[in-house]
Amino acid sequence: MPSSQLLLAAAEIHVDTWITVLFGALLLGLILCLAFEEKLHAKKSVIAGAFALVGLFLAQVLQLIPGTVGVHAGDVDFVLPIYITSINWEVIAIILGSSLFVDITSRSGLFTWIAIKLTKSSGGDPLKLLTYYGVMTVVFSAVLNNVTAMIIVGSLTAVSLSKLGRRDKLLGFLITEGLLTNIGGLLTLISSVPNIIVGNAAGISFVSFFVKAAPYVAVATALTIWMGARIFAIKKLSSDEERANAELLVSGFDENDGIESKAFFWFGAAMTILFILTIATTSILPVIRDLGMGYVALGFAAIMLVRFKATADRFYKAIDWDLLGFFIALFIFIHAVEEAAVLQVLGTVLEHVIDLGPLWGTGLLLIGAAVFSSVTDNIPLAAMLAKILTGLGLASTSSLWWAVVFGANLGGNLTPIGSASTLVAVTIMHKHELNVSFGRFVKLAFPFAIAQIVLATGYVLIFL
Repeated sequence: MPSSQLLLAAAEIHVDTWITVLFGALLLGLILCLAFEEKLHAKKSVIAGAFALVGLFLAQVLQLIPGTVGVHAGDVDFVLPIYITSINWEVIAIILGSSLFVDITSRSGLFTWIAIKLTKSSGGDPLKLLTYYGVMTVVFSAVLNNVTAMIIVGSLTAVSLSKLGRRDKLLGFLITEGLLTNIGGLLTLISSVPNIIVGNAAGISFVSFFVKAAPYVAVATALTIWMGARIFAIKKLSSDEERANAELLVSGFDENDGIESKAFFWFGAAMTILFILTIATTSILPVIRDLGMGYVALGFAAIMLVRFKATADRFYKAIDWDLLGFFIALFIFIHAVEEAAVLQVLGTVLEHVIDLGPLWGTGLLLIGAAVFSSVTDNIPLAAMLAKILTGLGLASTSSLWWAVVFGANLGGNLTPIGSASTLVAVTIMHKHELNVSFGRFVKLAFPFAIAQIVLATGYVLIFL
């Protein structure tokens, strides 16, 4: 971006250019440190926490943010520290609640039962199993949320491949599934927060959103599964001997293994179905819609904890505190970066891109949104771009709206910090001792992400 444009953008939002450059450099520093986390011998939460502390301190010194924020609730006024209000507690609650719920429910034997049923229906064929799990990932991501979908499907995958003696394929499965969560997040208006933000700003109805997004999701799902099979050498069993051995191995599986209590199994199954239905309909349920999906996740986790009320602490110990700490620190840091006008400057760049015309403007907007959302929170990015497009007075049928939707969602597949679900996928990999660094994830995911973004660009330009 020319310096004259940068000065103009910074002037419009009353932040000095050098401050914006400084915080932009900090953002780049965070990305680089995460890329070399193994060489630094530091956890993600520690790295992000250090940058959050520095960013918050500098933002306060430079008077970009107040030290405290007043909150009005009913007739009571509260004063909270800015680092508390910067955090998206809804996301934290969803991750914490759904993780606890899945962990406790797995003790009922439900997920093992599902995994073995799917494994049996595949006949032990790895390619069929990848296809079944891939489609399930997309469906779960569309009706639940990406994080919950990844937690559930990731758990099923680990169980299934372990029992099938195919743990060497676990990395390929988890990478493919993690990338598919963001494909599924495109399917409906309520599948992801960027969809809700942009859809509401554009005035796109739920049905219209689904009709326009579904063809891409179907093709992208098939393409991603095909690429996953090719890249990670997940092949169909070719010989009669292999199929016979696989069938024999599968026939020895007992889906009732791990079910210690039939009553708790059926209770877990009923609660899982109710959990999915409640999460999927949170936005329309009276009272619940005001409390949000985080409340639903924590509520169901609390209900399941009652079953192990005397030993609940063992589930608390199993919580991935590094993941939660990383997200908390990341939210704080991104807030400081946003107040330093970094996101606004990026938005100004994209506004000039839009002026290039329907073809170049739309294509570059989608690609730009994808690149930026791969390293920043796609929620404030989507909100900022939606505001820019609203100011241009665009019709709801404009392809520019869809460029933002596709870019904001698919950008999460470029890096492990681009979306919560891909970060959860990496966490599951580490849990099963599959050492995947930031750099290795980018290397493995890059071909998928490029193919998905190119396909999306063509789809938006030609059909939308």
